[in-house]
Amino acid sequence: MNVLSKTEELRRAAIDHLWMHNSGWIEMAELGEPVIMVEGDGIRVKDSEGRTWIDPNGGYVSVNVGYGRTEIAEAAREQMRKLSFQPPGAATEPLIRVSEKIAEIAPGSMERVYPVNGGSESTETAIKIARAYHRRNGEPGRYKVISRRYSYHGATGGVLGMAGSVSADRSDYEPFYPGMIYAPQPSPYRCESGATNASDCAVYSAQQVEELIIAHNPETIAAFIGEPISSNAGNAVPGDEYWPMIRDICDRYGVLLVSDEVICGYGRTGEWFGIQNWDIVPDVMGSAKGIVSSYMPFAAAVAKKEIADAFEGENNEFRMANSFGGHPVAAAAALKNLEIIEEEGLVENSKRMGEYFRSQLRELQEDYTFIGDVRGIGLMNTVEMVSDHETKADFDPSLGVQDRLGGKFYDRGMILRPVGQFLNISPPLCVTREDIDEIVNILDDSFRELVEEVPQLKG
Repeated sequence: MNVLSKTEELRRAAIDHLWMHNSGWIEMAELGEPVIMVEGDGIRVKDSEGRTWIDPNGGYVSVNVGYGRTEIAEAAREQMRKLSFQPPGAATEPLIRVSEKIAEIAPGSMERVYPVNGGSESTETAIKIARAYHRRNGEPGRYKVISRRYSYHGATGGVLGMAGSVSADRSDYEPFYPGMIYAPQPSPYRCESGATNASDCAVYSAQQVEELIIAHNPETIAAFIGEPISSNAGNAVPGDEYWPMIRDICDRYGVLLVSDEVICGYGRTGEWFGIQNWDIVPDVMGSAKGIVSSYMPFAAAVAKKEIADAFEGENNEFRMANSFGGHPVAAAAALKNLEIIEEEGLVENSKRMGEYFRSQLRELQEDYTFIGDVRGIGLMNTVEMVSDHETKADFDPSLGVQDRLGGKFYDRGMILRPVGQFLNISPPLCVTREDIDEIVNILDDSFRELVEEVPQLKG
């Protein structure tokens, strides 16, 4: 079977049997999808027909060390040859070592690691820890959780309702668990208060959290959860007042602060964890993705010693278990991944390359009037597109701007689709200036061609 016939056979089998994430098989068939990927190296992947593509988001903003790291594959292989799994009640050296490493790099006294399989499980586990902690602390009435509008914390039942998203239809899964409360997103470009600077928006958004705690009775609030930088809100970076105020508010009312580090963690923001950009120590963190750069399913909820100590003593365990959480092969891969991030200085590279990337994107902003905002921190970057700078409105759907632009990227060998008005661009932490220049050139060429086709974008 030649390459093309094998690709078509695989594609037909996918259309017949594979239920892909956020994709319909009819639409895939009409578009000649899915593309079958077979190899990867750095920020690039190769498909079954031999074409090389730039992946400017490294999977789901998750392949932090880049594709093709054979060291991670060898670490997993070596562990699998020794011991593929463990009997109940036993631990393995890779899991102990990776837990020790996470405790070493985590802020403050965050030194107790609960291993799970993915990001949704890590945030759901973090919320379970918060609720269970309050029960052991003599406050069983604390069950409500404050999250933020336009946020996302996972797809499992416990955290889906914490998304606070007003743009996604989640009606298939209602009703959600009781006690979900939504606060403003501290997005300086689109502040709910109408504030026009980051500082005023940060103060307003934090004050709203306190007002919600008071309105809903502080004795019923278990936790506040937020991403340090909200990826779902287009990598909105809050003003510097926000997180210190949230930490103070949570402390005053006995509410646990849960930092969702699923995307922000493990170097993505130019710090090991996103919350460290404000020198804040949360009570619990959810973390995944960059913890193992998506080479294996591995994730972890991480708790402060003061929180974990509430679960000490006979018959006082944290009542949760999953079969594959802390799998020794995945743990070995995660440990090697963290070693690579540390040894190759990828946290520092994220900071440097992120600054360079935004400088290049801001030069594009000067050339194209439909770019309303360029923002980000580390290697979490967003170009927000608007039809009008005053109203910040989206484009007329009849113009097909998002589809046109996604097609132009595709034609130029870059896998990037606009998400509404956002172009989120968060490449692996190993990205180079040359890689960034290539991405920016593709953006520039695509934007120029788009403006020629859609004169309304000329401003």
